[in-house]
Amino acid sequence: MRDFHAALPGYAPTPLTEVPAIAAELGVGRVFVKDESSRLGLPAFKALGAFWAVRRVLAERAANGRAPSGPLTFVTATDGNHGRALARAARLAGGRAHVFVPEGVHPLAVAAIAGEGAEVTEVAGPYDGAVRRAAEAAAAPGAVLVQDTAWPGYERIPGWIVEGYSTLFTEIDAQLTAAGTGLPDLVAVPVGVGSLAQAAVTHYRSRVTDRAPALLSVEPEAAPCVLDSLLGGEPVSVTTGETIMAGLNCGTPSGLAWPFLRDGLDAAIVVTDAESARAAGDLAALGVSCGPCGAAALAGVRAALTGDGAALRRTALGLGPASALVLLGTEGADANPAPVAGHPDI
Repeated sequence: MRDFHAALPGYAPTPLTEVPAIAAELGVGRVFVKDESSRLGLPAFKALGAFWAVRRVLAERAANGRAPSGPLTFVTATDGNHGRALARAARLAGGRAHVFVPEGVHPLAVAAIAGEGAEVTEVAGPYDGAVRRAAEAAAAPGAVLVQDTAWPGYERIPGWIVEGYSTLFTEIDAQLTAAGTGLPDLVAVPVGVGSLAQAAVTHYRSRVTDRAPALLSVEPEAAPCVLDSLLGGEPVSVTTGETIMAGLNCGTPSGLAWPFLRDGLDAAIVVTDAESARAAGDLAALGVSCGPCGAAALAGVRAALTGDGAALRRTALGLGPASALVLLGTEGADANPAPVAGHPDI
């Protein structure tokens, strides 16, 4: 996957920015932010999954003698980042994109998707309704669904999207080595449906090591589906509220991601909109562009490592004054303008 991404026009590893002021605040050795504010010319990490999935779809069809006679139409539902990334990937591959967006997505986000050459259909109602409309449209000849949410019977392409995210973690490995640090002691991952967290678990739990990093998932207080599922021992759906963390506003974990989250996460935490907004502002002051979803990683680490019970949580996570932390800043500050109502996108 890394070799594929590296061959794409405009590829460069996104920065892993050290923020000593945050390390001093948290009482740890080093803190790094993986800055995904410009990934392949787009303002979020989503391009990694979309580009890889499009490549796999086309390669499989060619290998099976099913290459389309005309441009293939890639169909999806999104609140912004994934749909825009898929539209870009489709255009570069010589195909088309049809993107369904749910009610409440900001007009600027819709315009950005259309600006990639996609046909955009706005759907009245929530994200789940847009997903259903996209699945129906993808049944047409010459169309294929490339959705970043999995359900029973639809898991292979979402799995390819998760595979694409692995490049982010191989970049982190190389960047930490260059910075004189090996594996981090903790990685904080913003979570919606859990696909990025699945990629983190796959990457870090596949290694034979005595010092695997602790993995912390961070969700909005308005949508704690992973935390509630972990506490209950099985996937549960929650009623979501409104949040500035639009891409994390998800009521049900991905069926594909759930076993990885259940068996691979060390801890889960929820944060408020105010905590995320404060984290975004603090990162901006340090020169790191993060939207509310990306800044959730810092908000989550702050909530875990400070306040009442922090000493016990640090011990449980294996953290000390020399520990190195990586925060996944999944989107830039302008990736998703504030929505009328949130929808899942990570």
